[in-house]
Amino acid sequence: MKGVGIVTAMRVEARCVTSLHLPFNKRISLGESAAIWLCGIGAEAAREAADGLRAGGATALMSFGLAGALDSSLRPGDLVLPESIYGGRLLPIDLGWRARLRQRLPARLRVAGGMLAASTQMLTSATAKRELAQATGACAVDMESGAVAEAAAHAGLPFLTVRAISDPVEFSPPSILLGAIRRDGSPDLARLLPLLLRRSVTLGTLLRLGVDSRAACSTLATVVRYADREMGLASTRSALETD
Repeated sequence: MKGVGIVTAMRVEARCVTSLHLPFNKRISLGESAAIWLCGIGAEAAREAADGLRAGGATALMSFGLAGALDSSLRPGDLVLPESIYGGRLLPIDLGWRARLRQRLPARLRVAGGMLAASTQMLTSATAKRELAQATGACAVDMESGAVAEAAAHAGLPFLTVRAISDPVEFSPPSILLGAIRRDGSPDLARLLPLLLRRSVTLGTLLRLGVDSRAACSTLATVVRYADREMGLASTRSALETD
């Protein structure tokens, strides 16, 4: 796949693609066939990133990162390669691209298809997840893929979403944590520590979030390792290995 523009919202997601310390909200080339944009959480930021990658020469767009489960059978570390996106209307996935990427993955990965829902806000309860699942029929949710899919559809570009489950239906990031997260998804310790001291958030909750996130990131790193060609990264990896 040539000219892949990869949109990631959070720094932890971007680290699965490249070891570079990426500047925030800027197109960074990953060789001749790929570029990445660390945009921050939410649809507006993702749309800006998609438009920036397209303006920089991307001929295909990919939304890459974490997702929340809407299906109780999905567990942290499961991979979601949806066949469509629901963001108020159905948005297409390039099924040929999806099939090629899927074929390169090892059999040990648990891979789900179906529909991915786009949400305008982070879902912080099992009730909210179940309501969205019932309303849309989706198996998972994120906040950026819908906007990238819209940008790709508007420009007539192939689009693919690669998402790993970081939080199951029954366990979600507490809403109070949202104020302790920077725009790139990294923790703001100056705001997080008071929450711990006041026991507004427990250490056990943070540890579980960390374990689940690491499981998801391990899956994303595996996708990059095995399907680098379909992400436009093969030439970059070859150059690094040569050096």
